[in-house]
This record gives sequence, C-alpha cells and structure tokens, in this order.
Amino acid sequence: MARKGRRGPWPDRYPIAGGEAEFLRDTDRDGGWMLLVGGVPQSYVDLSDPTYLDFEYMRLMGDCVDAIAPEGDALDAVHIGGAGCTLPRYVAATRPGSRQVVLEPDGELVAVVRERLPVKGVPGLRIRVTDGRAGIAALPDAADDLVVMDAFAEASMPVELATREFVEDVARVLRPGGAYLVNVADGFRLPFARRVAATVRSVFPQALLMGDPGVLRGRRFGNLIVAASRAPLPVDVLTRRAAGGITRARVVEGHDLAGFCAGVAPLRDGEEVTAPVPPPRTFGKS
Repeated sequence: MARKGRRGPWPDRYPIAGGEAEFLRDTDRDGGWMLLVGGVPQSYVDLSDPTYLDFEYMRLMGDCVDAIAPEGDALDAVHIGGAGCTLPRYVAATRPGSRQVVLEPDGELVAVVRERLPVKGVPGLRIRVTDGRAGIAALPDAADDLVVMDAFAEASMPVELATREFVEDVARVLRPGGAYLVNVADGFRLPFARRVAATVRSVFPQALLMGDPGVLRGRRFGNLIVAASRAPLPVDVLTRRAAGGITRARVVEGHDLAGFCAGVAPLRDGEEVTAPVPPPRTFGKS
C-alpha cells in the first residue's frame, strides 16, 4: 500500500479475487506501470529498469536489502504478498543468482500480473498461489536469508500475518544471520504499528523501525518498515541512507524503539484486532 498521485491514461481493469486490478501507465517513464487493487496503489514496476523503486516505502526496503546483503551477493528470499513483484525484481537485478519465492493467495491477480507485467524473464523467481501462513509453514527450517512481509488486503495488513505465532514461524525459516522486513501502514498515534513492532521485537533480539518523520510521529497515515534479525543490524548504514535519500526518513532503534513499543503487548493469534484503514483522502477519494 502506498500513496501515489501521478496518473496516465485510463487504466486497463481486470476482475480478480480481491476485487479489481487496474494498470496505469506512467507517462513520465518508459516501462513504468502502477498496479492498483480496489483503487489502492499496490505496486510500481518499471519494466525497463527493475532497480527503480518509486514508492517511498519500497525505497526504504531496497535500502534495507542493500545494507544487509552486499550488492552482487545472491540471496534466498521469500516474499509474502506478490502484487507486481517490485522488490523481487530489484533483488534479481542487483543480486544475480538469487533464488526467490513469492507467496500470493490471489491466483487471478497472479495471472493478470504475469500477462501485464511479465515475470517469466526474472531469473530465479517463482510464484506460489498460497496464503502467507500456509506458504511459510511449508518451508524448511533455516532455508532463507530474507523474508519480506508486504501483504495488504486493499489498504489493510492482514492481522493473521502480524501475530507472534506467525513471526515465530518466520524466524524458524530464516538462517541465523537472516533478516525479516515488514511493511506496516498506520495513522494517528500508530497503535497498530506499535503492536507490530512489539511483536517482532518479542521474537528477534535485533530490530529497528524506519519511516517518514511525520508518519513516525503519528501525524499522518503512511507506511513504516520494521527490520529485524538475530544478528546485529547495520544501523549506522541505514541511518545515513535514510537521512540522505530522496525522501528523508528516520531510523528508530535501541532505547527509542523500546519507548515506541512501551506499554503495548505483542499481537497473538485469536485476538480480535482490526488493522487500520487509511482515510479516503489518502488516495484522492472523497
């Protein structure tokens, strides 16, 4: 989920299990396409340049990948949530030889993306039509270097993919030095994001949070990235990248992250929790 204002010609629309998928061509970039589901921007893909990351949160995720794994080093990666497969394309382009699997439950969306934003030519990439929990449960122990959680039902993160039980299964799949990245969206006072961060911290000994300063202060709805690992994270590198990027971002870690999570409990299976939904004006709706 991301905010996006640029529009091109009228989109092509396709019915999918999650509602309706739309493809908007970016008239400013050859090969640039934005995928929307239910009117909500889900992915931006540049077919001519897979290293181009348009959405702010996706650039932060790319920074995390670059900081955690040197460019050129192949990765074994799992992506929970497919959409346009933006980050898998980025990893394949910057780290040849990587083996990646995308877990996406909407088979109709997968078929449409394969037609409109072809992934056949992306080396080492497979897409499995399955939900995140079942897909992770089917993977062997200590099999992967990176797990990326970027799944949204239109504009909301599925709560069952945010619980401690699920994060523990993610930790099982990761190698000792592996990393977990989570894209979470929240708004005023960030109650959901705090619980997601607290949940990840309850499983992984190393964690940090990245995002736009205004979103981090709970002043507006937006995306935040949680990064976690059993091994030390490259905090200094990520702090420099966040501060010097096209869109300035902050890194919250250590005592500051503990303060961010203070007083909130990890999410657990069976809780009745509703993920936040952005205000209609976020996507230009009234």
